[in-house]
This record gives sequence, C-alpha cells and structure tokens, in this order.
Amino acid sequence: MAQPSLSILHVDMDAFYASVEQRDRPELRGQPVIVGGIGTRGVVCAASYEARPFGVRSAMPIATARRLCPHGIYLPIRMGHYASVSRQVNEILLRFTPLVEPLSLDEAFLDVHGCEALFGTAPAIARKIKDAIKAETGLTASAGVAPNKFLAKLASDHGKPDGLTVIEPDRVLEFLRPLAVGRLWGVGAKAEKRLGALGIHTIGQIADLPEQLLTDHFGAMGSHLWRLAQGQDDRRVVPDRDAKSISTETTFGEDIGDREQLRACLLTLTDHLAARLRRCELQARTLEVKMRSSDFRTCHRAQALPEPSNITEVLWQVAKTILERGLTDDLLPLRLLGVGASKLARGAAAQPGLFDAPVRERQQSLDKAIDAIRGQFGSDAVRRGSGMEQE
Repeated sequence: MAQPSLSILHVDMDAFYASVEQRDRPELRGQPVIVGGIGTRGVVCAASYEARPFGVRSAMPIATARRLCPHGIYLPIRMGHYASVSRQVNEILLRFTPLVEPLSLDEAFLDVHGCEALFGTAPAIARKIKDAIKAETGLTASAGVAPNKFLAKLASDHGKPDGLTVIEPDRVLEFLRPLAVGRLWGVGAKAEKRLGALGIHTIGQIADLPEQLLTDHFGAMGSHLWRLAQGQDDRRVVPDRDAKSISTETTFGEDIGDREQLRACLLTLTDHLAARLRRCELQARTLEVKMRSSDFRTCHRAQALPEPSNITEVLWQVAKTILERGLTDDLLPLRLLGVGASKLARGAAAQPGLFDAPVRERQQSLDKAIDAIRGQFGSDAVRRGSGMEQE
C-alpha cells in the first residue's frame, strides 16, 4: 500500500488577538497582553506569549488572570478588526492553493497537492506562507505539514510559536506515541478521565489496543480514537466553494452575560460568513448559530431562510433571531459563538416580490460596494454597524 502524500498544511496564527494588539501598538510588544475585557467578570480570549509563563491561558476567568498577572495589560475585544486581519491572511493562503478550508478567524487547512511545480515541496510552501504573512501583516503563524488534517493540526500546535513542524509519512507513529490522549480530536476532559481509569494515558497505548476493545467501551467513538491513534484521517480539505456548509466561529472572552456584546460578535461573524458566500457565488437556505457554554456544553440552533440569500442584512436578521431565541440563561456564560450556512445554492437568488425588490436591491448594492472597497483598500477599510466593534 502506497504511503499517503505529504500535502496537507494547517496554518494557525500565534496568539492571534493579542498579537494583533501588539502589532498595532508597538509599546505593547514584549508585554503580557491579555485580550478579553477590562472588567473582572469576563474570561481570557487570548494571552500573549509573555503572559503565559504566569499561568494565564485562554478561557480563564479574567479575575483569575489578574491575580496571576496583576501587571498585565488587559484589553477589550475588537472582533471586527480581528476578522478583517483574518481576511487578509486568507487572501495570502489562496495565492498558493485554491484548496483552503478556513476553520475560524485564525486557522485554516490547505491541500497543496499539485502545487509543487509552482511553489516547491509542501514544507517549502509552508515556509513561503509564513514569510508572506509576516511580511504583509507583521504577524507570525505556525504551520504543520503532514499526510492528513488531524496530523497537520497536531504538527502546527507542536511547533508554536512561529513554528514549522513536518510529520513525514514514515514517522507518523513515532510522532504520535508519546502524546497524551487529550491530544486526540474528540477527547475532552470526561473521555480522558474514562481512558485514564483504564490505564490509558498516551496515544501509543491506544494504538496498541485491539480496535474492538475500544469499541466495546466507547462505541463508535472508540473506533474513531483507534483510527486517529494509527494516524488515520480521511477527511478532505474542503474549500468554501465545494462545501456543503460554510461556518465561522470564535472562542472569545468578554463578559458573555452582556447580550449586546454577543450580538456585536455575531454581527461580525455573519458579515464574514456572507462575504465568503458571495465570493464563492453561493447562497444559504439555512442558517445555524452555534453556542458553547463555559462548561463546554454545545447548543446548535438553525432556521430556514424564506429563500436562498447571501445578503449580509438578510443573514444578520435571521442570525440575530436565532441568538435571541436560543441563548437561554443556563448556557451563559459562553466561551464560543459561531454562525454557519448550509443547504447551499448556486446562482442567482429567487426573484424578489414586487414590494421587497427595492429593499433587496439596496442591500445587494451595499454589499457590492463594501466588497469592492475592501478588495481595493483592504479588509479593514469598511466595517458594518456601530455595534460591530467591541472597543
């Protein structure tokens, strides 16, 4: 059986939100910067690498971070700004391959198979991407190169910050064996505890077990874990234009009990999602909002659109309604918010009715103008709505 190709990249921006703040304000460079709010009830959204030796980490309560790092510089979230920088990075990735699958504002998978003649080997492409991001945005990214998505993600995490880690096909098991089981995709705290009760603490120990034993204990998840422990992952890199669904999400750290801040974040994510749909000439029939609580409970709420659309205002009105109906008190505080489009349609939207045609045309013209301005002057040239920024 032929070895898999070394052609999958995972590019992950380093301490993205905090790094953007340090770039924009040079006096913050070298300082412990914590993004996530200036009060005492929020949670950390991102911590610069200078803050991490003090024990500050993402999703930690701001009050705890302040005790650990009282001299840190605490900043509110600027989600709209981070989204614009994310679009700039995505434009760089697309220069090297059309097969780019964004995961969130700060990470994406790439499939560079067939691009070697233009740009060199996969590791060489990863290096060129890192160099371009640094030169054009002033930010650093870590990259992982591997035979599949699971391994590429592990590789990029392994080399942070500003790293480039390559997992050659014949070194996969050697790389995986010493890693903790918590590094496996899908293994949370509860699953890790159950595995630990069986004396299983490393990926190598899972790989050595019969698959059936894991299936007996964990059902279908056991088989999934066994395949990952063998370095197997057959998921394709799916660019937006070929996806059955498109989504964008962010883990953030403002006081999530403040629903206005949640709405501002969702507006930015919806704007980002709508622009991706328009770029690929796709329209959504269904919109979904994803909410994850601080104790990692995840809630999905979806609503069908009256007709397929990629108009920002149309998607925003639906997303806002879903959030207002689905965000119950027991979910608060949130640590993650996302929005996704599914049941995608190509081509023009259904013809508007006689009375809504002028409104539709104005909304489409606004989207077209904003897309054009961003295309010419940069992704941060125009922002939507007074509530979009969380200054």
